[in-house]
Amino acid sequence: MIGDRWGVSESETLRSYPCDAFVASPTLQAWRGVRVEAPAEAVWPWVAQVRLAPYSYDWIDNLGRRSPRELAGLPEPRVGERFTTASGRAWGRIVSVDPGKQLTGTIGGAFMSYVLVPADQHMTRLLLKIVIRTTRLAAVGLSVGDLIMARRQLLNLKHLAERHQTKSGVLG
Repeated sequence: MIGDRWGVSESETLRSYPCDAFVASPTLQAWRGVRVEAPAEAVWPWVAQVRLAPYSYDWIDNLGRRSPRELAGLPEPRVGERFTTASGRAWGRIVSVDPGKQLTGTIGGAFMSYVLVPADQHMTRLLLKIVIRTTRLAAVGLSVGDLIMARRQLLNLKHLAERHQTKSGVLG
């Protein structure tokens, strides 16, 4: 499908993701990934902080409010809590979490898993998979739209984790 992959290897698309357990026979499966030059423990707090803001194009999905650029010291996410906040409103719910490893949420019938895969002491693969069961036409539109927004989100999370790691002196 158009726009269903960005920044991922074939093996990363073949692995199992927690979101797979929530949608039988999805019409859309989309994978995104980014290499973060930081250990997983420096990346995880930023992934968990998507509960506060979308970290994508703030002028589009957050009414111009800037997603936080410093960690807020949130407690670990829990199943049932809000998944994210955008445009001043809570969106979705967390449906699965393994702190430091994965966060899975749902918004409007779509399920998405953020998975951290440590590559070594100083590098992490941040993977995102989205699944939804919808019409084929809607799936194409969602795939392209998500590619634009999720790419920006992952790049922002990468930048923040790398910058924070450098600032705080975390070496892994």
